[in-house]
Amino acid sequence: MSTLDALNFHDNNIIPSNSPNSIIPPQFIWPDHEKPTLNLPDLHVPPIDLLNSVCRKHGFFIVVNHGVDAELIAKAHEYMELFFGMKVEEKQRAQRKVGEPCGYANSFVGRFSCKLPWKETLSFTYSADCNHDVVEDYFVNALGEDWRSVGKLYQQYCEAMSKVSLTIMELLGLSLGVGRHYFRDFFQRNESIMRLNYYPKCQNPEQTLGTGPHCDPTSLTILHQHDHVHGLQVFVDQQWHYIPPNPQAFVVNIGDTFTALSNGMYKSCLHRAVVNEEAVRKSLAFFLCPNEEKVVKPPGCLVDEKNPRILQDFKWPTFHHYTQKHYRADDKTLLAFSNWLYQQTTL
Repeated sequence: MSTLDALNFHDNNIIPSNSPNSIIPPQFIWPDHEKPTLNLPDLHVPPIDLLNSVCRKHGFFIVVNHGVDAELIAKAHEYMELFFGMKVEEKQRAQRKVGEPCGYANSFVGRFSCKLPWKETLSFTYSADCNHDVVEDYFVNALGEDWRSVGKLYQQYCEAMSKVSLTIMELLGLSLGVGRHYFRDFFQRNESIMRLNYYPKCQNPEQTLGTGPHCDPTSLTILHQHDHVHGLQVFVDQQWHYIPPNPQAFVVNIGDTFTALSNGMYKSCLHRAVVNEEAVRKSLAFFLCPNEEKVVKPPGCLVDEKNPRILQDFKWPTFHHYTQKHYRADDKTLLAFSNWLYQQTTL
């Protein structure tokens, strides 16, 4: 798929040229202080057995020997090619509506007017609390009966990610001293989000970003990076670092919602995705989220005089709505949400 096919959609005059000497549209150009930097060092991301120390510092770690079928992962990437390789008008049958979590998005025009991300995504929800295959149903309803087998594959992938997530939650609970089952039980009936990320080649990669600097508002992100194309960068010790792709591993990071659950003890870290002019980059991202009825608040043992509450009680749909309708996620999302919550209760 060409860059033109990837980015020329609707009637927004976003028509990047395939010429290597062309200039990308101004909507995609980021401020100088946010533009990517070349020749960055790799970040040493420790394995999960160093969980406590790494989560207190930056919240990124890798999971190997995870038990997820390698063929399932390979098929998930293969089907990404199938979807994103279609013509734009065909992909738009699954067009994402502004403020909605599901659907196809191309550079998020309509939601943002500047600093547009150089990417395409397909997002859909997964429910561990549902008695039918919601992912499979989504693909059939959005794209037609021919996509049932694709939906079934991603249903299986989400089920595998949910299982891995719950195991990680056991370890997080043990590392925080709240027991193996506390967080596992909290997320047992999770209602999560799956996202397929596709970053086309870019003729001026130093001018734009695939995904801008942000902390994930969700609870936990499980990312699988395809092939050996670099792109994920994490801001640690006042410097951006690459996390190199490892096809045998998942990259996991703490999100803002779990930061709230841990009363600020475990950190969600600023990260971004850069693009390049040599190769397309693809990734699979599973965002663990609580059931909509769950109240997000830390266990009592994590709150005392030295560690007062950092945030009042909330439910995930309220936070998600805030990031979709009121605030573009960055490194201050949780603080901004806290202030917004306070304003809502004092009106």
